[in-house]
Amino acid sequence: MDPRSEVILRQLDFFKGTVLLAGLPADQLIHALKPQLTSVCAWSWHFGEYSVLKQLDSNCQFSAEPPDQQFDQAIIFLPKSKELTDYLLQRIASRLKPQGQLFLVGEKRAGIERAAKQLQPYGKTLKLDSARHCQLWQCILSAPVADKPLAAWAKTFVLEQFNQLKVVSLPGVFSHGHLDIGTALLLQHLDKLPKGDLLDFGCGAGVIGCFLKQKYSQQTVHFLDVDAFALAATRLSLAANQIAEDDGIHLIAGRGIADAPQNLGAIISNPPFHQGIHTSYKASEDLLTQAVLHLNPAPYSGSELRIVANSFLKYPPLLKTHFGHCHVLAHGQGFHVYQAKRS
Repeated sequence: MDPRSEVILRQLDFFKGTVLLAGLPADQLIHALKPQLTSVCAWSWHFGEYSVLKQLDSNCQFSAEPPDQQFDQAIIFLPKSKELTDYLLQRIASRLKPQGQLFLVGEKRAGIERAAKQLQPYGKTLKLDSARHCQLWQCILSAPVADKPLAAWAKTFVLEQFNQLKVVSLPGVFSHGHLDIGTALLLQHLDKLPKGDLLDFGCGAGVIGCFLKQKYSQQTVHFLDVDAFALAATRLSLAANQIAEDDGIHLIAGRGIADAPQNLGAIISNPPFHQGIHTSYKASEDLLTQAVLHLNPAPYSGSELRIVANSFLKYPPLLKTHFGHCHVLAHGQGFHVYQAKRS
């Protein structure tokens, strides 16, 4: 059981009526709460956790939008991003009945004490528990909260050096509101990609994939991400660049490279190595070790994996093991662009 869930179970007497669990971990909490609640609904924006939760309980939603119904209470599991916390508090508070209650639970190292201050504009707050290196806070709404739709939280920026590409990002999405150094370096080195479908793995706000579609307009581009907010941002970026989703565009909610299509011409990525506040190399390492299985077979295709990564990450040995080689296309400002062709 996740330590945040354990803290909630220590305070069961506070929970009643219809309850929304937002951003919950994939554990047995939903089953533990059910006996004393009128109903419980789970909302997850992480496809991996959603896939597990859906097997535990059918009343589970994967989306960047909260369920469109009214609740007596909501328990929010603190995300990494302060901006995403603001979004969740406002959107969920608008779904609560009068005098509804917001609960915020999170690890101390994730900034739960800071986040508790973000609760204060909504009503009277109280710390209910501190245990397992976590805290649980309660807020009773002092007034109804008006809804503010998802698109109103977006930030748009234009990449003048990359064909005036427009990027629309959302709270919680990697590099929200600006272009990161690694992706900027990668975009400069995306010439001469092989024919066939292209995959933007860990697409975030869709920067790489939208750039690919502009540059290789006749090829199908797949966008894959584990995060519902990333996929929602990608849709906004596509629309901002007047790229129709039915014109060789395919969005995929996936847990990792295992959920990617087969027979790709190229996989392009600035692969993630964080999950929430935790460092996690699993998705990236799976990409490096399994990408060859999703590329068009050699020798006639020239299919390849092309990624950018921090230079301190030990990716070349993995690429050499599974591709037989690793070519450095470019480097700068602490990043390397790697190319590995299927052979």
